[in-house]
Amino acid sequence: MKALFIGGTGTISMGIVKKLAEDPQWEVYLLNRGNRADEVPESVHQITADINDENSVLSKLEGMKFDVVSDFIAFDVKAAERDYRLFKDKTAQYIFISSASAYNKPSASYVITEGTTLANPYWEYSRNKIACEEFLMEKYRSEGFPVTIVRPSHTYDERNVPLGVHGNKGFYQVIKRMQQGKPVIIQGDGTSLWALTFNRDFAVGYTALMGNRHAIGEAFQITGDEILSWNQIYQTIADALGVELKACHVSSEFLSAAGEAYGYDFTGSLIGDKAVSVVFDNSKLKKLAPTMTTTIPFHKGVRISLDYVLSHPEKYQEDPEFDAFCDNVIAAMEKAKQDVVAAKSVK
Repeated sequence: MKALFIGGTGTISMGIVKKLAEDPQWEVYLLNRGNRADEVPESVHQITADINDENSVLSKLEGMKFDVVSDFIAFDVKAAERDYRLFKDKTAQYIFISSASAYNKPSASYVITEGTTLANPYWEYSRNKIACEEFLMEKYRSEGFPVTIVRPSHTYDERNVPLGVHGNKGFYQVIKRMQQGKPVIIQGDGTSLWALTFNRDFAVGYTALMGNRHAIGEAFQITGDEILSWNQIYQTIADALGVELKACHVSSEFLSAAGEAYGYDFTGSLIGDKAVSVVFDNSKLKKLAPTMTTTIPFHKGVRISLDYVLSHPEKYQEDPEFDAFCDNVIAAMEKAKQDVVAAKSVK
Protein backbone atom coordinates (compact mmCIF):
# COMPACT_ATOMS: atom_id res chain seq x y z
CA MET A 1 0.00 0.00 0.00
CA LYS A 2 1.16 3.53 -0.75
CA ALA A 3 0.80 6.51 1.59
CA LEU A 4 1.56 10.14 0.82
CA PHE A 5 2.06 12.59 3.66
CA ILE A 6 1.91 16.34 3.08
CA GLY A 7 4.42 17.60 5.63
CA GLY A 8 5.34 14.44 7.47
CA THR A 9 8.12 15.73 9.74
CA GLY A 10 6.09 17.46 12.46
CA THR A 11 5.26 16.39 16.00
CA ILE A 12 2.28 14.23 15.06
CA SER A 13 3.29 13.06 11.61
CA MET A 14 6.87 11.97 12.35
CA GLY A 15 5.66 9.31 14.76
CA ILE A 16 3.37 7.91 12.07
CA VAL A 17 6.04 8.02 9.38
CA LYS A 18 8.53 6.17 11.58
CA LYS A 19 5.96 3.50 12.44
CA LEU A 20 5.00 2.94 8.79
CA ALA A 21 8.65 2.91 7.71
CA GLU A 22 9.03 -0.30 9.73
CA ASP A 23 5.92 -1.90 8.20
CA PRO A 24 6.67 -3.88 5.00
CA GLN A 25 3.06 -3.47 3.87
CA TRP A 26 3.47 0.28 3.41
CA GLU A 27 5.45 2.35 0.94
CA VAL A 28 5.72 5.87 2.32
CA TYR A 29 6.15 9.16 0.43
CA LEU A 30 6.62 12.64 1.90
CA LEU A 31 5.80 15.81 0.01
CA ASN A 32 7.38 18.86 1.60
CA ARG A 33 10.18 21.39 1.14
CA GLY A 34 12.81 18.96 2.38
CA ASN A 35 13.88 21.03 5.38
CA ARG A 36 14.14 18.03 7.72
CA ALA A 37 15.20 15.38 5.24
CA ASP A 38 18.00 14.23 7.55
CA GLU A 39 15.41 13.12 10.17
CA VAL A 40 13.38 10.99 7.75
CA PRO A 41 13.88 7.18 7.73
CA GLU A 42 15.92 5.97 4.75
CA SER A 43 13.12 3.83 3.34
CA VAL A 44 10.81 6.84 2.95
CA HIS A 45 10.59 8.51 -0.47
CA GLN A 46 11.08 12.28 -0.48
CA ILE A 47 9.21 14.47 -2.97
CA THR A 48 10.50 18.02 -2.65
CA ALA A 49 7.84 20.56 -3.56
CA ASP A 50 5.72 23.40 -2.22
CA ILE A 51 2.18 22.04 -1.82
CA ASN A 52 0.83 25.48 -2.73
CA ASP A 53 2.43 25.24 -6.20
CA GLU A 54 -0.26 23.00 -7.65
CA ASN A 55 1.22 22.72 -11.12
CA SER A 56 4.57 21.61 -9.74
CA VAL A 57 2.91 19.09 -7.42
CA LEU A 58 0.79 17.65 -10.22
CA SER A 59 3.88 17.34 -12.38
CA LYS A 60 5.83 15.49 -9.70
CA LEU A 61 2.90 13.19 -8.90
CA GLU A 62 2.04 12.45 -12.54
CA GLY A 63 0.97 8.84 -12.96
CA MET A 64 0.98 8.17 -9.22
CA LYS A 65 -1.96 7.02 -7.11
CA PHE A 66 -2.12 6.35 -3.39
CA ASP A 67 -4.12 4.29 -0.98
CA VAL A 68 -3.93 7.13 1.56
CA VAL A 69 -3.08 10.82 1.37
CA SER A 70 -2.72 12.69 4.66
CA ASP A 71 -2.28 16.44 5.01
CA PHE A 72 -0.74 17.65 8.28
CA ILE A 73 -0.32 21.29 7.27
CA ALA A 74 -3.79 22.29 6.01
CA PHE A 75 -5.09 25.05 8.28
CA ASP A 76 -7.82 26.79 6.27
CA VAL A 77 -10.49 26.12 3.66
CA LYS A 78 -8.26 27.25 0.80
CA ALA A 79 -5.85 24.45 1.70
CA ALA A 80 -8.68 21.91 1.89
CA GLU A 81 -9.99 23.05 -1.50
CA ARG A 82 -6.48 22.77 -2.95
CA ASP A 83 -6.09 19.23 -1.63
CA TYR A 84 -9.46 18.26 -3.04
CA ARG A 85 -8.40 19.46 -6.49
CA LEU A 86 -5.02 17.74 -6.27
CA PHE A 87 -6.04 14.38 -4.84
CA LYS A 88 -9.69 13.67 -5.68
CA ASP A 89 -8.58 11.30 -8.45
CA LYS A 90 -5.33 10.16 -6.85
CA THR A 91 -6.29 8.52 -3.56
CA ALA A 92 -8.63 5.92 -2.09
CA GLN A 93 -8.64 7.79 1.23
CA TYR A 94 -7.87 11.36 2.21
CA ILE A 95 -7.20 11.93 5.92
CA PHE A 96 -7.62 15.48 7.17
CA ILE A 97 -5.93 16.46 10.43
CA SER A 98 -8.40 18.63 12.30
CA SER A 99 -8.21 19.47 16.01
CA ALA A 100 -9.98 18.57 19.24
CA SER A 101 -9.93 22.31 19.97
CA ALA A 102 -12.78 22.55 17.45
CA TYR A 103 -15.20 21.10 20.00
CA ASN A 104 -17.75 23.39 21.60
CA LYS A 105 -16.39 26.07 23.96
CA PRO A 106 -17.68 26.32 26.61
CA SER A 107 -18.29 22.60 26.62
CA ALA A 108 -21.67 21.27 27.69
CA SER A 109 -19.89 18.24 29.15
CA TYR A 110 -16.25 17.55 30.01
CA VAL A 111 -16.63 14.09 28.38
CA ILE A 112 -15.97 14.58 24.68
CA THR A 113 -17.12 12.29 21.88
CA GLU A 114 -17.05 12.69 18.11
CA GLY A 115 -20.69 13.78 18.40
CA THR A 116 -19.85 16.79 20.56
CA THR A 117 -20.82 20.00 18.78
CA LEU A 118 -18.11 21.82 16.87
CA ALA A 119 -18.04 25.51 17.83
CA ASN A 120 -15.20 27.64 19.15
CA PRO A 121 -15.85 31.41 19.30
CA TYR A 122 -12.48 32.08 20.93
CA TRP A 123 -9.94 30.68 18.47
CA GLU A 124 -9.72 31.36 14.74
CA TYR A 125 -7.45 28.34 14.29
CA SER A 126 -10.25 26.07 15.51
CA ARG A 127 -12.92 27.79 13.43
CA ASN A 128 -10.78 27.31 10.33
CA LYS A 129 -10.46 23.60 11.11
CA ILE A 130 -14.25 23.37 11.46
CA ALA A 131 -14.70 25.06 8.09
CA CYS A 132 -12.28 22.57 6.51
CA GLU A 133 -14.22 19.66 7.97
CA GLU A 134 -17.49 21.04 6.66
CA PHE A 135 -16.10 21.52 3.15
CA LEU A 136 -14.60 18.02 2.99
CA MET A 137 -17.65 16.28 4.43
CA GLU A 138 -19.85 18.09 1.91
CA LYS A 139 -17.63 16.67 -0.84
CA TYR A 140 -18.01 13.23 0.71
CA ARG A 141 -21.80 13.51 0.82
CA SER A 142 -22.20 14.99 -2.66
CA GLU A 143 -19.43 13.23 -4.58
CA GLY A 144 -18.17 10.38 -2.43
CA PHE A 145 -14.80 12.05 -1.80
CA PRO A 146 -13.19 9.48 0.55
CA VAL A 147 -12.39 11.69 3.53
CA THR A 148 -11.59 10.66 7.08
CA ILE A 149 -11.42 13.34 9.78
CA VAL A 150 -8.90 12.97 12.63
CA ARG A 151 -9.05 15.23 15.69
CA PRO A 152 -5.89 15.14 17.82
CA SER A 153 -5.70 16.85 21.17
CA HIS A 154 -2.34 17.70 22.78
CA THR A 155 0.23 15.43 21.14
CA TYR A 156 3.94 15.76 21.91
CA ASP A 157 7.21 13.99 21.06
CA GLU A 158 10.84 13.89 22.12
CA ARG A 159 11.38 17.38 20.69
CA ASN A 160 8.62 19.09 22.67
CA VAL A 161 7.52 19.54 26.28
CA PRO A 162 3.77 20.21 26.53
CA LEU A 163 2.73 23.29 28.53
CA GLY A 164 -0.32 25.44 29.06
CA VAL A 165 1.30 28.88 29.09
CA HIS A 166 4.32 29.79 26.97
CA GLY A 167 5.52 32.50 24.60
CA ASN A 168 5.66 32.61 20.83
CA LYS A 169 9.04 30.83 20.79
CA GLY A 170 7.63 27.77 22.54
CA PHE A 171 8.18 25.94 25.78
CA TYR A 172 11.95 26.33 26.25
CA GLN A 173 11.90 29.52 28.32
CA VAL A 174 9.54 27.91 30.84
CA ILE A 175 11.99 25.04 31.29
CA LYS A 176 14.76 27.60 31.81
CA ARG A 177 12.69 29.37 34.46
CA MET A 178 12.18 26.10 36.31
CA GLN A 179 15.90 25.38 36.20
CA GLN A 180 16.65 28.89 37.48
CA GLY A 181 14.30 28.47 40.44
CA LYS A 182 11.87 31.10 39.12
CA PRO A 183 8.08 30.78 39.42
CA VAL A 184 6.12 29.67 36.36
CA ILE A 185 2.56 30.56 35.37
CA ILE A 186 -0.18 27.92 35.36
CA GLN A 187 -3.57 28.96 34.00
CA GLY A 188 -6.52 29.00 36.38
CA ASP A 189 -6.06 27.10 39.62
CA GLY A 190 -4.36 24.25 37.78
CA THR A 191 -7.10 21.71 38.50
CA SER A 192 -8.67 21.54 35.03
CA LEU A 193 -8.18 18.18 33.34
CA TRP A 194 -6.14 17.56 30.20
CA ALA A 195 -5.09 14.71 27.92
CA LEU A 196 -1.49 14.35 26.70
CA THR A 197 -0.50 11.82 24.06
CA PHE A 198 3.03 10.84 23.04
CA ASN A 199 3.27 10.70 19.25
CA ARG A 200 4.23 7.01 19.18
CA ASP A 201 0.97 6.16 20.91
CA PHE A 202 -0.96 8.48 18.59
CA ALA A 203 0.54 6.63 15.61
CA VAL A 204 -1.09 3.37 16.73
CA GLY A 205 -4.57 4.83 16.48
CA TYR A 206 -3.85 6.75 13.30
CA THR A 207 -2.38 3.88 11.31
CA ALA A 208 -5.37 1.71 12.23
CA LEU A 209 -7.55 4.15 10.26
CA MET A 210 -5.31 4.13 7.19
CA GLY A 211 -6.80 2.07 4.39
CA ASN A 212 -9.69 1.10 6.64
CA ARG A 213 -12.97 1.21 4.76
CA HIS A 214 -14.92 1.70 7.98
CA ALA A 215 -13.14 5.03 8.50
CA ILE A 216 -14.38 6.65 5.26
CA GLY A 217 -16.83 9.48 5.85
CA GLU A 218 -16.20 9.38 9.60
CA ALA A 219 -14.50 11.52 12.23
CA PHE A 220 -12.27 10.14 14.97
CA GLN A 221 -10.55 11.75 17.94
CA ILE A 222 -7.21 10.22 18.86
CA THR A 223 -5.83 10.65 22.36
CA GLY A 224 -4.24 8.47 25.00
CA ASP A 225 -6.11 7.27 28.06
CA GLU A 226 -4.13 9.23 30.66
CA ILE A 227 -5.86 12.28 32.14
CA LEU A 228 -3.92 14.75 34.30
CA SER A 229 -4.59 18.11 35.89
CA TRP A 230 -2.34 20.97 34.82
CA ASN A 231 -0.88 21.04 38.33
CA GLN A 232 0.10 17.40 37.89
CA ILE A 233 1.58 18.11 34.46
CA TYR A 234 3.80 20.92 35.73
CA GLN A 235 4.77 18.98 38.85
CA THR A 236 5.78 16.02 36.69
CA ILE A 237 7.99 18.28 34.57
CA ALA A 238 9.61 19.75 37.70
CA ASP A 239 10.17 16.26 39.11
CA ALA A 240 11.85 15.18 35.87
CA LEU A 241 14.10 18.25 36.04
CA GLY A 242 14.85 17.59 39.70
CA VAL A 243 13.70 21.06 40.77
CA GLU A 244 11.07 22.55 43.04
CA LEU A 245 7.90 23.66 41.26
CA LYS A 246 7.13 27.28 42.09
CA ALA A 247 3.68 27.76 40.62
CA CYS A 248 1.88 31.05 40.15
CA HIS A 249 -1.78 30.49 39.29
CA VAL A 250 -3.28 33.17 37.07
CA SER A 251 -6.76 33.30 35.59
CA SER A 252 -6.99 32.69 31.86
CA GLU A 253 -9.01 35.90 31.47
CA PHE A 254 -6.20 37.91 33.08
CA LEU A 255 -3.59 36.25 30.85
CA SER A 256 -5.72 36.86 27.78
CA ALA A 257 -6.08 40.57 28.52
CA ALA A 258 -2.46 41.10 29.61
CA GLY A 259 -0.93 38.97 26.87
CA GLU A 260 -2.61 40.72 23.97
CA ALA A 261 -0.20 43.67 24.09
CA TYR A 262 2.72 41.22 23.85
CA GLY A 263 1.24 39.39 20.86
CA TYR A 264 0.19 36.29 22.85
CA ASP A 265 -3.14 34.74 21.87
CA PHE A 266 -4.15 33.31 25.23
CA THR A 267 -7.79 33.93 24.34
CA GLY A 268 -7.53 31.18 21.76
CA SER A 269 -4.96 28.85 23.29
CA LEU A 270 -6.39 28.99 26.84
CA ILE A 271 -10.03 30.10 26.89
CA GLY A 272 -10.62 28.38 23.57
CA ASP A 273 -8.66 25.25 24.48
CA LYS A 274 -6.38 24.45 27.41
CA ALA A 275 -8.33 26.16 30.20
CA VAL A 276 -11.25 23.78 29.62
CA SER A 277 -11.37 20.35 31.27
CA VAL A 278 -11.60 17.55 28.72
CA VAL A 279 -11.88 13.78 29.01
CA PHE A 280 -12.06 12.01 25.66
CA ASP A 281 -14.26 8.98 25.05
CA ASN A 282 -12.27 7.05 22.44
CA SER A 283 -14.58 4.04 22.16
CA LYS A 284 -15.33 4.79 18.49
CA LEU A 285 -11.63 4.73 17.61
CA LYS A 286 -10.95 1.60 19.65
CA LYS A 287 -13.44 -0.40 17.60
CA LEU A 288 -11.02 0.02 14.71
CA ALA A 289 -7.84 0.27 16.81
CA PRO A 290 -8.27 -2.17 19.72
CA THR A 291 -4.58 -1.88 20.70
CA MET A 292 -4.78 1.91 21.08
CA THR A 293 -3.85 2.84 24.64
CA THR A 294 -1.29 4.82 26.61
CA THR A 295 2.01 2.93 26.53
CA ILE A 296 4.11 6.04 27.26
CA PRO A 297 2.58 7.80 30.28
CA PHE A 298 3.58 11.39 30.85
CA HIS A 299 6.06 10.71 33.64
CA LYS A 300 8.05 8.65 31.12
CA GLY A 301 7.31 10.71 28.03
CA VAL A 302 8.44 13.98 29.57
CA ARG A 303 11.78 12.43 30.49
CA ILE A 304 12.24 11.32 26.88
CA SER A 305 11.52 14.90 25.81
CA LEU A 306 13.75 16.56 28.39
CA ASP A 307 16.62 14.20 27.64
CA TYR A 308 16.50 15.36 24.02
CA VAL A 309 15.86 19.05 24.71
CA LEU A 310 18.57 19.46 27.33
CA SER A 311 21.12 17.65 25.16
CA HIS A 312 20.27 19.81 22.11
CA PRO A 313 20.02 23.38 23.46
CA GLU A 314 21.23 24.73 20.13
CA LYS A 315 17.87 23.78 18.58
CA TYR A 316 15.85 25.94 20.96
CA GLN A 317 15.54 29.69 21.46
CA GLU A 318 15.50 31.54 24.72
CA ASP A 319 12.70 34.07 24.95
CA PRO A 320 13.61 37.10 27.08
CA GLU A 321 10.39 38.92 26.17
CA PHE A 322 8.24 36.09 27.50
CA ASP A 323 10.50 35.82 30.53
CA ALA A 324 9.86 39.51 31.27
CA PHE A 325 6.12 39.02 30.69
CA CYS A 326 6.08 36.25 33.30
CA ASP A 327 8.00 38.38 35.77
CA ASN A 328 5.58 41.30 35.24
CA VAL A 329 2.46 39.15 35.62
CA ILE A 330 3.77 37.41 38.74
CA ALA A 331 4.80 40.75 40.28
CA ALA A 332 1.35 42.17 39.52
CA MET A 333 -0.33 39.20 41.19
CA GLU A 334 1.83 39.59 44.29
CA LYS A 335 1.20 43.34 44.44
CA ALA A 336 -2.56 42.77 44.13
CA LYS A 337 -2.45 40.44 47.15
CA GLN A 338 -0.46 42.98 49.16
CA ASP A 339 -2.82 45.80 48.19
CA VAL A 340 -5.88 43.85 49.30
CA VAL A 341 -4.24 42.97 52.62
CA ALA A 342 -3.12 46.58 53.10
CA ALA A 343 -6.64 47.84 52.42
CA LYS A 344 -7.96 45.59 55.16
CA SER A 345 -5.32 46.88 57.59
CA VAL A 346 -6.31 50.50 56.90
CA LYS A 347 -9.92 49.78 57.77
